[in-house]
Amino acid sequence: MATASNNIDLRVSLSYSQIITIALPISASLLVPQINFITNNIFLSGLGEKELGAAGITGVFYLIFGGIGFGLNNALQALISRRAGENRINDIGKIFSQGIFIALGIAAMGIAITYFLAPVIFRHTIHSQETYEMCIEFLRIRIWGLPFLYLYQMRNALLVGTNNSRYLIIGTLAEAVSNIFLDYTLIYGHWGFPVLGFNGAAIASIIAEFLGMFVVFAVIHAKKFHKTFHLYNHFHIDKPSANLILVQASPLILQYAISIISWEFFYILIEHHGQRDLAISNTMRNIFGFFGVFTWAFAATSNTMVSNIIGQGLKEKVIPLINKIVHISTGLAILICIFLNLFPELFLSIYGRDEVFIQSAIPVLRVVSTALIIMSFSTVWLNAVTGTGNTLVNLSIEFIAITAYTIYTWLVLEKFNMPITWGWASEWLYWIIMFTFSWLYIKSGRWKSKTI
Repeated sequence: MATASNNIDLRVSLSYSQIITIALPISASLLVPQINFITNNIFLSGLGEKELGAAGITGVFYLIFGGIGFGLNNALQALISRRAGENRINDIGKIFSQGIFIALGIAAMGIAITYFLAPVIFRHTIHSQETYEMCIEFLRIRIWGLPFLYLYQMRNALLVGTNNSRYLIIGTLAEAVSNIFLDYTLIYGHWGFPVLGFNGAAIASIIAEFLGMFVVFAVIHAKKFHKTFHLYNHFHIDKPSANLILVQASPLILQYAISIISWEFFYILIEHHGQRDLAISNTMRNIFGFFGVFTWAFAATSNTMVSNIIGQGLKEKVIPLINKIVHISTGLAILICIFLNLFPELFLSIYGRDEVFIQSAIPVLRVVSTALIIMSFSTVWLNAVTGTGNTLVNLSIEFIAITAYTIYTWLVLEKFNMPITWGWASEWLYWIIMFTFSWLYIKSGRWKSKTI
């Protein structure tokens, strides 16, 4: 098997077709969780604005831990891609197995934080007692899906890092279909299932995440990737590999955690403006997430391809590659922005809210749609920094951007009590800062001496 592994060539080319080949399956795999989130909210909107608003707070809280997993996923993906570019196939399984151990440890901490720390935080930040109780009860159920989500993300890192992203869609389809079915049956009690209301969405998501993880695991075994990449030959703690992953992942984990915690802070400030503004903002989060998946797919492609070609010794090709990815990502974002601004009612009406809600949400939608364009090129450059292996630079850039973002949102929403449209303009500020510093770092060439 070692000989067979050594005959595999996992090096990528720099063509537009290679970019699209990697990015399209990633788009599909990222789209499905967004469909799940939107499906939850469509069903929950039928329960009322109170439930829809609470779903925004709980969704962002869970997203904090999802973002931590995403940071670990990105680090693992960059390391696997680097080994693939170097054609060091035997090392891929060692990195993957250590990633699994670390992910499960973080999941255990996430569950403990949700049970013991989240109630304290929410009690002092959420004004409505009813909303507080709904959120805590929901999260104490929802958080048990975290180990399944992390295992799912680790397997995604393996598939993307080894240029097998086309298999991602199988697991995501299983998750999507099961989540929609379970939302329909458990929230409202259709087809003989119990009526679980708001908490039904939490149970549905846990089961769906388990099924998604299980199917991806089955695909890896069916395609014999566990043998090709020696996934279980190193299923014990290996300190050098674990330390390497932690060194690469820790800044990214902090980066994504800080980013999403600031978004939770943003939602708490919105909650102070009332249930209507909170429900509108949750709808914007859905739209931002749904259409942003294409941008995040190209960002993930930037990470894996930059790391791969550096592994090939083609450092001079990094900036031309990034520019190619930006062309596709930004072009698609411009089309989405035009579409959203021409037909805003089409997307807002799916939540079944009244005309006043829709008209109030349209100005916010226009801000969000233009932010998608800025994000489309900013995140590609930011993830190129990840691909170089200098993840401490990612954290530094995030810290600068988040500091500005937090000050801005507090002043606009809390200090001056301005409309939430101005609050959402914080996305413009955030992504402009992210782009500026990422671009400057890549252009400086200081990453060329970094080895991982």
